[in-house]
Amino acid sequence: MAKTGIANLPLHYGKAPRWLFERMVKLANAISGIIIYEYGEEKFLELISNPHWFQAFSCVLGYDWHSSGTTTVTMAALKEALKEHEIAVAGGKGMASRTLQEIEDKAENLDTDAAKIKYASRMAAKVDSAALQDGYNLYHHTIVFTSDGKWCVVQQGMNIETRYARRYHWLWKVKDFVNEPHAAIVGRKGIALNMTAKESEEARKASVDVAKEKPNRVMRQFKMLRQYQQTLDGNLIKLDMPRRINWDALKAIYEIQPRNYEEMLSIKDVGPSTVRALAYISDIIYGKPPSWKDPVKYSFAVGGKDGVPYPVDRKAMDEAIHVLKQGLEEAKIGRQEKLQALKRLKVIVPE
Repeated sequence: MAKTGIANLPLHYGKAPRWLFERMVKLANAISGIIIYEYGEEKFLELISNPHWFQAFSCVLGYDWHSSGTTTVTMAALKEALKEHEIAVAGGKGMASRTLQEIEDKAENLDTDAAKIKYASRMAAKVDSAALQDGYNLYHHTIVFTSDGKWCVVQQGMNIETRYARRYHWLWKVKDFVNEPHAAIVGRKGIALNMTAKESEEARKASVDVAKEKPNRVMRQFKMLRQYQQTLDGNLIKLDMPRRINWDALKAIYEIQPRNYEEMLSIKDVGPSTVRALAYISDIIYGKPPSWKDPVKYSFAVGGKDGVPYPVDRKAMDEAIHVLKQGLEEAKIGRQEKLQALKRLKVIVPE
């Protein structure tokens, strides 16, 4: 059984100093180049989707691991660094409206299928904002992709009440965007409406069946649940019905008649409130409850603010250290920068 702990990534205001960011880009370029040369592009994407490797990579670049910027600044540095390689990076912090166009432009340069990459980007974001309702609002989304259509996604959400972040990792090997799709999720464990869980399979099917009915019928069911919700014993905490439903989204579902949950979720106007309402109708009226199990799969036990994270999976962390150390030793960077990076790497895992 996997060991678990907590990776507290609090919100830190401000930006990384320019002198630091420039060196992070230089190191990221050197390490990435060695890994791509030695192991190939696919392995590099797999490493980015590994939360232990990603955490070690961020530390080696010189950024404080104990903050939400671990994700945003590291991916920003990697985006700059990979401009020298045949791998494209699109997106970033606060770039939701421009990411798809950026994918289009960079896919053309790589001569790869933009539609496939755009779909992966949209669905990863839609799943972690609507199908998985864990209290974290997405504000950072980055997709890394190759000329042959392989990709990985790293995105992050913020809980506005606790001011802590949660990071989501995705990899192109995902077979189903709505059934246990994540490569990893790092964060504090809690309660979540998890329509991506295996246990939610029947609820997903019921949600699609309900949504394919005439919107007037769905509206009557929704109003009935709101009227009698207070009498449902034992479910008061979970049954937080959305105040408003996007009825245009339900009309769109009815007109399209999606074949499955992924197809339904991909419809433009289907968002968190629609997903939540359909999940409740599936549960209370049709007896197909969704999962409320938080899908956090990876986490770290941590020390103090200036300490280092202890690994959950020692073998995985050791592999991350080995790959990064080899990359650093072979990297074409200054001797002093190389020594400093190796020193930071050494203290990530205690003897």
